[in-house]
Amino acid sequence: MTATFNGFRRPVGRAGIRNQVLLLPLDRLSNQIAWNIEQQVAGVTRFQNPGDYGRHSSDRDRLYRITHGLARNPNVYATIVIAMRDGYGYPETRAIRLRDDLADLGRPLGWLMIDEWGGSGGATDQGIRLARQLVRDASNQEREAIPLSDLTLGIKCGLSDGTSGISGNPSLGKAADLLIGAGGSAIFSETTEVIGAERVLGARTTPEIAEQLYEVIRRTEAIAAATGEDIRTINPIPSNIKAGISTLEEKSLGAIAKGGTTPLKGVLEHAVPHDGRGLFFMDGWMASNALPVALAAAGAQVIVFQMGGNDVLGDVPAPATNPALVAPLFLMSGNPNVARTRPIGLDFDASAVLTGAGSLDQVGGDLFNALVRVAGGGKTWGETLKWQETVEIWFDGPFL
Repeated sequence: MTATFNGFRRPVGRAGIRNQVLLLPLDRLSNQIAWNIEQQVAGVTRFQNPGDYGRHSSDRDRLYRITHGLARNPNVYATIVIAMRDGYGYPETRAIRLRDDLADLGRPLGWLMIDEWGGSGGATDQGIRLARQLVRDASNQEREAIPLSDLTLGIKCGLSDGTSGISGNPSLGKAADLLIGAGGSAIFSETTEVIGAERVLGARTTPEIAEQLYEVIRRTEAIAAATGEDIRTINPIPSNIKAGISTLEEKSLGAIAKGGTTPLKGVLEHAVPHDGRGLFFMDGWMASNALPVALAAAGAQVIVFQMGGNDVLGDVPAPATNPALVAPLFLMSGNPNVARTRPIGLDFDASAVLTGAGSLDQVGGDLFNALVRVAGGGKTWGETLKWQETVEIWFDGPFL
């Protein structure tokens, strides 16, 4: 088993597996400038800001954690921050806060304040010049051998079916175990899909961390109860039920298998970076275009999406092609029917565990090796498409 991947070393912190130049607008008015730059400059990645108007302070801070975390993700070579001015907007999302918090980043940062350039035209012209220079600079950095201890997987499952807890998620969990055994890290999430299995996870950690996990579960169940509905009538979703899952507890027991078997080292709030190495759980919703970007903001360099998919057979589009923006999405399944009907789009087939053609150790090892190849520069299928699904931010609400 390899002990390194070929990545891009950073002056501070972990190495990247990609060398992105990120366009980061901090308010809705700045989105147009970012779009203008993207249309003219090849090789940039653009975040679209949903805006902070009418959102309460907790949601504004969550939005800030996303923007701050994306700029800090190891895959980002340079960031161009775009805003009206340093003090524009609510305190939680102002550019001046980000300027202070990124002072120790050690990577190129461009600060494109629209007021300083006389409006959108001048800001766009300056942004294009700056972005072209940064893209060119990024292209001159060479990959080098990096210890696997620098690598963090973001882990998600979706479209769960009867194969998810038998082949797909256990294979992903085995790959996560191998990475953690080599000194790396993994972050898994989806709070609604831990309900009913939280005691199994809690037995793998300290009493203090277990209580943090239980508190996150209680909070989620209380929010659901406040609507007057039972969360177990909403989750599993209809596609899960049609594909053979009967209860939320059954779904959760299969879902937590994607986290492997190592001790749980911490419970993270949404989009909060992990501290240390090992396995972490992050509070988050299950949406395929909301969770990956939060995992990237938490520091994951590659996002693995394990799909069941037995209710959406055929060559259907991936749930999202680039929902994490700065981190590639690696799509896998343990369902042989999905693998057979998706010759293009599926990055890894784990169905051998289900059919008996391969053991869990063998398939998990093959998956681990495939992820190391992606970390070394191999493209996922999603990276070969120009189409990009809209990235969502998981807000608590309400909208005021």
